[in-house]
Amino acid sequence: MLKQQLNFKLSQKLSPQQIQLMKMIQLPTQAFEQRISQELEENPALEGGKDERDEFDDDFSNDEFDDNYDEGNEIIETEINVDDYLSDDEVPSYKLAANNYSADDDERQTPYAAGTSFNQYLLTQLSTYRLNEEEKEIAEFLVGSVDESGYIRRDMQDIVDDLAFTQNVYTTVEKVEKVLKTVQELDPAGVAARNLQECLLIQLERKEPTPAVVLATDIIDESFDQFSKKHYKKLIQKFEITEDQLREAIHEIEGLNPKPGGTYSGNNRIIEHVVPDFAIKIVDGELDLTLNGRNAPELHVSHDYKNMLKGYKETKDKSKAQKDAVMFIKQKLDAAKWFIDAIKQRQQTLFVTMNAIMHHQKEYFLTGDERKLKPMILKDIADKIGMDVSTVSRVANSKYVDTPYGTKLIKEFFSESMKNDQGEDVSTREIKKILEITIAEEDKRKPLTDDKLAKILLEKGYPIARRTIAKYREQLDLPVARLRKEI
Repeated sequence: MLKQQLNFKLSQKLSPQQIQLMKMIQLPTQAFEQRISQELEENPALEGGKDERDEFDDDFSNDEFDDNYDEGNEIIETEINVDDYLSDDEVPSYKLAANNYSADDDERQTPYAAGTSFNQYLLTQLSTYRLNEEEKEIAEFLVGSVDESGYIRRDMQDIVDDLAFTQNVYTTVEKVEKVLKTVQELDPAGVAARNLQECLLIQLERKEPTPAVVLATDIIDESFDQFSKKHYKKLIQKFEITEDQLREAIHEIEGLNPKPGGTYSGNNRIIEHVVPDFAIKIVDGELDLTLNGRNAPELHVSHDYKNMLKGYKETKDKSKAQKDAVMFIKQKLDAAKWFIDAIKQRQQTLFVTMNAIMHHQKEYFLTGDERKLKPMILKDIADKIGMDVSTVSRVANSKYVDTPYGTKLIKEFFSESMKNDQGEDVSTREIKKILEITIAEEDKRKPLTDDKLAKILLEKGYPIARRTIAKYREQLDLPVARLRKEI
């Protein structure tokens, strides 16, 4: 027997408008401008440029940005209540939708460099070689197998099989390797190599055979593993050479390119432009924060659309077509008003959040010394500004700030804390910076091991375990002591 019962549950749900606002807060300046352009195209009730009745500044500064906007600093004209013009309570469709724009809009459309592809560049060179029909098909297939770094990372037998199945070319590994030698003659030097060792050898073979180049070739050919692990003493003993001779050979090897494909200037690469969302300057010894003016667009609600509604209100005989038209106008006006309000709220959120971060890290922004960075987590800022941690995360993860010491990603100012020998909380960023400086100043002939680094930091007041040193060193992309050794 089925039993029916009622359950009451209290839950929190974000409205479609709140979801839209969170997405807008997350957008960096360039993507935000694209979002505005899209809204201007889709909503004729929203207009760009200054309203003749409004005067406002493009930028927001500490003095101008106040929670209680005075009339002189009003961003945009938003006084409109379109419900006064309608007698029905129909809910606009946009309020019922989860999104006002497609999820595809989150994709970043970035420009690409003009020019032919890397593979096309290689094929153009290949056309100058005399090859029979079979060799030409094999060579073109090999060129097509070259990756962006300039390597062919596939097994030769797999290439033979693919030639048979896809190109109807039946050949052998020996023939493919013979054609590969021809492909490896193309520019840039080292292209079509199957591994780093072969890539370096190809480049060395094209150099003038000086004693240093000959020695470098022998080292890479016969003792590549020992060289990569920097077992210099073993190399000196094996080749019966002096340290100076080995140093000259290493100098030749260091001048080679481990990724020949990356040197091709015509290779299509994404052009990334970082537009700072904030700017921090030091004025008379005090920090001054401004929000990028491109985050404060000049928008207003169309007066023509508002006049349409007024005209409809004054009309005595209202047809069904007129009512449908005015509902469309009302929806567009409501959407325009919400969009303008959302931009204002976005500006407030960005400024308040960055202002709290700036004051928390005041010593760093005044000096530029990363050792002055204080421990700071998202919750610290969220508690200061009275907002949710997720909101602070959206601001920090995708925004940049222009400082006197360069353009920085805001999330880089966040770090966990550790205790020093005096029981004070210090930022892990501070410890990493000290570790980086210590390694940079070490004697490269006798680099410091992780154990020795731990002892040095302990002497400086930072009791850190060897495993933690190793973790921080890896995060800084610094190799172990043996691989940092120089002769």
